[in-house]
Amino acid sequence: MYEISGNYARKVVTLEGGNKFDEDMRYFLSVGEASGDIHAAELMKELKRIDAKAEFAFLGGDLMREVTGHAPIVDYREMAYMGFSEVLRNLGKVLGNLKRAKKALADARPDALILVDYPSFNLKLAKEAQRLGIPTYYYISPKVWAWKEYRVKQIKRYVRRVFSILPFEVEWFKKHDYEVSYVGNPSVEEIEQRMTQIPAREEFLKGNNLPDRPILALVPGSRRGEIRNNLPTMLEVASRYPQYQSVIAGAPGIDKEIYSAMTSLPVVTGVTFELMSHSTAALVTSGTATLEAALLRTPQVVCYRANGSKLSYNLFKRILKIPYVSLPNLIAGNEIVKEMLLHHCTPDKVATELEKVLPTGIGHHAQLDGYTLMRDRLGNKKAATETATAIYKDLS
Repeated sequence: MYEISGNYARKVVTLEGGNKFDEDMRYFLSVGEASGDIHAAELMKELKRIDAKAEFAFLGGDLMREVTGHAPIVDYREMAYMGFSEVLRNLGKVLGNLKRAKKALADARPDALILVDYPSFNLKLAKEAQRLGIPTYYYISPKVWAWKEYRVKQIKRYVRRVFSILPFEVEWFKKHDYEVSYVGNPSVEEIEQRMTQIPAREEFLKGNNLPDRPILALVPGSRRGEIRNNLPTMLEVASRYPQYQSVIAGAPGIDKEIYSAMTSLPVVTGVTFELMSHSTAALVTSGTATLEAALLRTPQVVCYRANGSKLSYNLFKRILKIPYVSLPNLIAGNEIVKEMLLHHCTPDKVATELEKVLPTGIGHHAQLDGYTLMRDRLGNKKAATETATAIYKDLS
């Protein structure tokens, strides 16, 4: 259809969520989880700063909605399925989301498709974009260096440029004859910005109805499966430290009933940065939160229970192509945070490691020194700015 604007007619495509694409620069973004919503929203802001007429359609969440003023084609909460069994149980929804995304991409015919992690879904969308002649960019590369290395072939085939937020990825991809650009890590800038806005401890405690006692933060992940697997172990460890008040970091989009079915401990949602910054230490499920805790200089133990079997652990070790799974260790190039994985993630073992990184523990200062090394390696580039500028120049 056409709409009249001033003295000229422009072609307009209306998509789900109420977004209208005209003939200005058009970007289609695909995000599948909460951390991606954060990073993609910042990228959108930078694209709008560089390209005032930029228009967006997206699969994502509330932060991207705030930037654009319209709803996503698919909310990431409808997409965040983890692990083979969970994906299999929800296969109909997964395939339905992919079908909706492909149709929206074909209807919009954007100038660029920008993917944020979430490779199982996003690489299929990249293949469709190639068929449609739409250039694809990857912001926050899939962790193909950890597992599913075969996906490198798909990236090389379907993705025009990859913008990496982990410095070691540049060399890794070079070994596969593919050049990627390190643009800095968005968590660095985000946390530095958030640190200037974090309320004082007294205000944080009052605002969340917490008593004035030292805090042990429990950060069990952003997906139901992660919470179900990891929170029980964290709760058992927490019960051994009555001198601390244990507080759970609630994930966006997760009903509090999920937590209350397991515990009566307080749950605070949407303030994970603030919680970790005011905590003496944290138990953190492996993922972006481990990097955030390190940047906040909060002592931590990494927990990843899954089904907890030794068989799974041995299989895990065979599949993984890397010595560590947590981002602080991968970036630093050595073990600065203890990783308690699968059958090693027991209350006894986690408690032993937690004791070491508490302020009086033998490993406390060593972990903080490791955080300094990690931060130095990340550098000071502004990831969203670097990526937005590169994409715009590439399309111009």
